[in-house]
Amino acid sequence: MGNYIVGAALLVAVLLALRSSLKHFRGEGGCCGGGGEPKPERKKLQGPIVAEKVIHIEGMRCENCKNRVERLLDQMDGAAAKVSLRKNTAVISMCREIGDEKLKTAVEAAGYKVTEIEHRRK
Repeated sequence: MGNYIVGAALLVAVLLALRSSLKHFRGEGGCCGGGGEPKPERKKLQGPIVAEKVIHIEGMRCENCKNRVERLLDQMDGAAAKVSLRKNTAVISMCREIGDEKLKTAVEAAGYKVTEIEHRRK
């Protein structure tokens, strides 16, 4: 009888761990000390959009990572970001030109890796 109880407890523990892992890999968990954090408000630019850049980012795993990158890029003067966790990208709309190196340095200082920056002219 004791073996059944121990076996059932182990089974429940494995199922709960598996469920948590699946949420984490879908980007729904709080892997970076976050989770449950409110989504950043969409930043409005004060001038016409002159360019867009797409930053390809490695290392974002959850909504907290996405929100962190979006807030970081939105802090830059003349930039508004929309980050996609599924695509691992950030689309930056700019009302003034911002250099690739500045964008890359900001993202990588937060602990993520920039693999590519695409330019889209408006």
